[in-house]
Amino acid sequence: MPYLTSAGGRLPATEGSRLGFGVPGYAHPLLAPVEWAELTRPGTPLHWAVLNVADGPGDRPDPDCLTAAGRLTNAGGRVLGHLDLAYGARPFDEVVADAGRFLDWYRVGGFFLDRCPTGRAELPGVRRTTAALEALLDGGQGARRYSTYDTYDEHRAYHPRRGYDGGYLVLGHGRHPHPGYAKIADQLVTFSGPWTDYRWSQAAPWTADYPSGRFVHLVHGVPRGHLEEAMRIARWQGAGTIFFTDRTGHPDGRTAWHSPFEALPGYWDEIVSRVGPGVSE
Repeated sequence: MPYLTSAGGRLPATEGSRLGFGVPGYAHPLLAPVEWAELTRPGTPLHWAVLNVADGPGDRPDPDCLTAAGRLTNAGGRVLGHLDLAYGARPFDEVVADAGRFLDWYRVGGFFLDRCPTGRAELPGVRRTTAALEALLDGGQGARRYSTYDTYDEHRAYHPRRGYDGGYLVLGHGRHPHPGYAKIADQLVTFSGPWTDYRWSQAAPWTADYPSGRFVHLVHGVPRGHLEEAMRIARWQGAGTIFFTDRTGHPDGRTAWHSPFEALPGYWDEIVSRVGPGVSE
């Protein structure tokens, strides 16, 4: 049996906020047209989907990505631009410039900060970045002013349904970070990895101090027969947003390694019915 942590007074994710999907990045719309179309199907419990054109927004607007993002937005979905923090190694100005291109070209509703650091020492740098991104999402007012400071210590007002004012920010740690990160974003990815690790995972004790739904679990290699068990783990650990797939990313002898999250899981219809109908939040 998996090691499940106590809810610690926390409501299950399905009671505190509706369990739904966060899509960490389908392949380019020309390579994955079915996947992008499925996200606009009425009743799909989608919380957000990440748009990654070319390790970011690319060098110029991509008409196919613009069309896919526009259709999803018009259907009521939330599109997040993919920003790679390289565990804190990317220059601040590069990250903010990529964010500006995402907003100008694709009108995204927020950002997914991939490979986000987890340590306390890196927290001020990430706080500075999220403050600048929030300014951009608010309409650009003050973005240049924030870029001149090393840190930004004011906490934004959090609304349990709308998230933070101005846009939506998800920190893609992949594991539990220092708890201070929970104060500077809407959601934290506290697990990203294979089912073989997830089934024995535990939530950090500090997560019990936050409402269910603030955490995201992205799990690959989940067998169809273990879907219910995987969803039970997510609920117990307070994850409100999930993406489970039976894909593993292993090469098939003809193709290179790829992300297991680039395509629909083989049991997409089944997991949609298990999670239940919903709307983008």
